[in-house]
Amino acid sequence: MIEISRQKSRPFNIAHRGASSLSPENTFPAFDLAFESGAEGLEFDVQLSKDNIPVIIHDESLERTTTGEGPVKDLTLKELKTLDAGSWFAADYKGATVPTLEEVLKKYKDRCTLFDLELKNRFINYPGLEEAVMEQFARYQLEDRVIISSFNADSLITCRRLKPAVRTGLIYLEEIKDPWHYISSLGCYSAHPLYIYLQDPKTLAGFRTHNIPLYPWTVNDPEQMEYLVSEKVEGIITDFPQELTKITGQTG
Repeated sequence: MIEISRQKSRPFNIAHRGASSLSPENTFPAFDLAFESGAEGLEFDVQLSKDNIPVIIHDESLERTTTGEGPVKDLTLKELKTLDAGSWFAADYKGATVPTLEEVLKKYKDRCTLFDLELKNRFINYPGLEEAVMEQFARYQLEDRVIISSFNADSLITCRRLKPAVRTGLIYLEEIKDPWHYISSLGCYSAHPLYIYLQDPKTLAGFRTHNIPLYPWTVNDPEQMEYLVSEKVEGIITDFPQELTKITGQTG
């Protein structure tokens, strides 16, 4: 299995959908501000357009974060690119567009230490999503800098079947008893729990015993950031990378 290439004395600062507390999520302004705020990694969401292009957007429907309507999967890339994905956040961001995965990889391949990519196939099945995503990382020779994460366990199994060396991570929102056993059974590299499930020292110890890296989300409270830094989790996924930077003293 591919490993992250550098030793760390502090968690990865991973910007959740970019610096989404400062700018419209999953857009280039959010990703640019993430790095300016000290982030080392990006977390973002991937779906497929109608013409099977991997695009970066969280919701399965377009209304909340764009000027479009209906499911993402019903529009071609050309149609998606006509939408404004920024003005919902603030007028200054009018004209921001829905990025493609390829655009993100090309722009940040020399700047991003860790790509935490979430496959958005919890509720909608996207045939070929796993293959399309891994093909892009292989094309840009970034396979050693990605964790493919999802709520969808079957999708993670598919990723491992297609490329056994790929790092996968299970995202979970509900409590799981002895989660390291289930996560290990899926062949996952890492666990991505809602941060509240890491308050019990026994849970943290269980993950350490089974050598499963932890990437909790979405950690926006400074006290929780400090706690998780002290517990030496591998990464912290936050809407406020600028605040985590203050706590860790990192510079990116």
